[in-house]
Amino acid sequence: MIQSVIMMGGLGLIIGGALAFASKIFYVYVDPLVLAIDDALPGANCGGCGFPGCTPNAEAIAKGKSSPDSCVAAGPDVAEAIAAIMGVSIGAKEPEIARSGCFYGTRDADIKYLYDGIDDCRAAAMVFGGMKECNIGCLGMATCVKACPFDALEMGEYGLPVVDVERCTGCGTCENICPKNIIRLTSVSMRIMKEYTEDKCITPCQRACPTGIDIREYVARTARGDYAGAVQVIKERNPFPTVIGRICPAPCESECRRQLIDESVGINNLKRFVCDIEMELGKRIQPYKAPETGRRIAVVGGGVEGLSAAFFTARLGHSPTVFEATSTLGGLLRIAIADERLPMDVLDWDIEGILGMGVNVKTGMKLGDNISVPDLLKKGYEAVFTATGGWDSRLSRGELSTAATVFPGGYLMIDLLREDVQGTQRIPCHGNVVIAGGGQVVAEAVNVCREQGARSITIVSRKSSEAVPFDDKTMEIINSHGATIIYGGAVTRVIGEEDSLCQVECTYMASGEKVFMDADTLILASGRFPELVFMEIKAEEMEVDAADDTDSTASVFADGKPLKPLRWEGREIYKVPSGNLELGLLSPQDELSGYSAAVAAINGGRRSAATIHKMLHGLPVNDVKRPVTPNSILQGVSCLESVQIMPKNPMPLNDKTDGEYKGKHKELYKGYTPETAVSEAQRCLKCGLLCYERRVQQEEEAQQLLS
Repeated sequence: MIQSVIMMGGLGLIIGGALAFASKIFYVYVDPLVLAIDDALPGANCGGCGFPGCTPNAEAIAKGKSSPDSCVAAGPDVAEAIAAIMGVSIGAKEPEIARSGCFYGTRDADIKYLYDGIDDCRAAAMVFGGMKECNIGCLGMATCVKACPFDALEMGEYGLPVVDVERCTGCGTCENICPKNIIRLTSVSMRIMKEYTEDKCITPCQRACPTGIDIREYVARTARGDYAGAVQVIKERNPFPTVIGRICPAPCESECRRQLIDESVGINNLKRFVCDIEMELGKRIQPYKAPETGRRIAVVGGGVEGLSAAFFTARLGHSPTVFEATSTLGGLLRIAIADERLPMDVLDWDIEGILGMGVNVKTGMKLGDNISVPDLLKKGYEAVFTATGGWDSRLSRGELSTAATVFPGGYLMIDLLREDVQGTQRIPCHGNVVIAGGGQVVAEAVNVCREQGARSITIVSRKSSEAVPFDDKTMEIINSHGATIIYGGAVTRVIGEEDSLCQVECTYMASGEKVFMDADTLILASGRFPELVFMEIKAEEMEVDAADDTDSTASVFADGKPLKPLRWEGREIYKVPSGNLELGLLSPQDELSGYSAAVAAINGGRRSAATIHKMLHGLPVNDVKRPVTPNSILQGVSCLESVQIMPKNPMPLNDKTDGEYKGKHKELYKGYTPETAVSEAQRCLKCGLLCYERRVQQEEEAQQLLS
């Protein structure tokens, strides 16, 4: 008995010692901070934060790898509680919600789908590619609905997922599980910055619209009598809707699918109709904005592109200020279009709407006289965008007597040669000169630069040496002056210090190799300056030798400490990539002598705002994948079936009295009546990629149901 007790006691001591030893070896320390954050999280484990559950997200928050407001299943109170635990503050977070990108479900689509018993979208996509013909459309098997952790999705009556915006948290589960990327997260910023890509269902009319308005949606809302909703859709991508409704060349109508059966829908007339109702009622409808960031942006130029850039910059949450050289805004729209086509009160209405988005304006501020790019950067503007217009804008302002300049050291070749002929004030060409483009007149430009004492001259030609861009006489002059030619290259960036240009970045289009050239003057062979975004080069971005810390240029002092001179760079706005030919200034995508239409300038302003936004946040600028280009092969239809012929409703002319048109605005056209607008909107086929609404078939089915 005693022996047994001793044995049991000894065994207990051994086990206890082993456990104590094991606890030392296998002890797992749990950070109290992680525990506190984990307790504050809702425990949804939805994965919307990007981590596999709430505990991994809590660990990431504690390590600074995830933000306090990263949980999509929680409200702002949870984010504030976590921020308090972390001892930090949080800013406003832009909400994201899911949105379906398909218009026709399996029940109503003209082109039916083949499933063979498969009931999961991912399996159908893997086996068949998803459907018979349409390679983009929704498969309709509700896989996204089953996966949604917040019951924010359901299959609607048309066989497409419907999002409950109140329940949707933007967790991204539906987007991750959809094999066709039909349902995606979206936000104000995403919609502003998005471009057409080959994997999206974009209707022919929308692809043709330079601004990218969702034409199908606003026409459908007009047909339903939802005029305010139609205006909201239009203003998502167009800050001048009332103006454009009068002067747009309507490239969208040239691609309207109804032309295969009769005439295109009066898309632009419908835009004018709904926007005129807004103006006549005086109840302005503004598009959505992202949360305020407090970041100040300067936009130089108060024309269509500059105002559009400011409008979209404000919608992205920033604080833009427009600097206009004249006393009024609107640019060429105010002086180059007859009043009977564009009354000034209509232009003023749209401009007031732009300013109402939070855009500040300073008139009488001319770049090169009252302000400069370096000065604006020194005043706290984090980015400066230049949209100064071209030769036509200068002509309208009577500014041909002096050479134009947008940034230090940057000039136009047309001014270089004109100043030389007239013998007036000459463009300084005393140091290193870089000439971008030029064709056959480049020889004359080289001659002028050398006469003024240029130390070195480098010509950057976009063409290859095999293309021989210069004839023998031009080459002889270039060689006689010792100028260097870079073939197949493009100027992609300008770099300066204070009020001087220092370098230009040249990129070889074939290889993407970049080289930097010293430059005191850059001559651009165009009638206008390309649109550029200027930002300060931060100290951490500079490649500076240690010896530079004692450079004599750092002789200015602030609070007893040496102050480095301002270093700045100018980059072009992003272009839809379809090859290296889009790289650099003066590319085929750049407008060299003025925009062909105001609607194209609006798109330039939107891309400028997107470029600024990406640069401010350190995001890749040219990151569009699989963009739609003229070379893209897209699905479509070549004929329509079972579509009833419906004549187009013409835009009625105004009557003239004593040489003037009647009406409040005294315009050439009256505009649609509500009855005419609804009739015209109902002509829309509500197209998808391959699908469209078959009117005759629907009417026959309706008659069968009634009988």
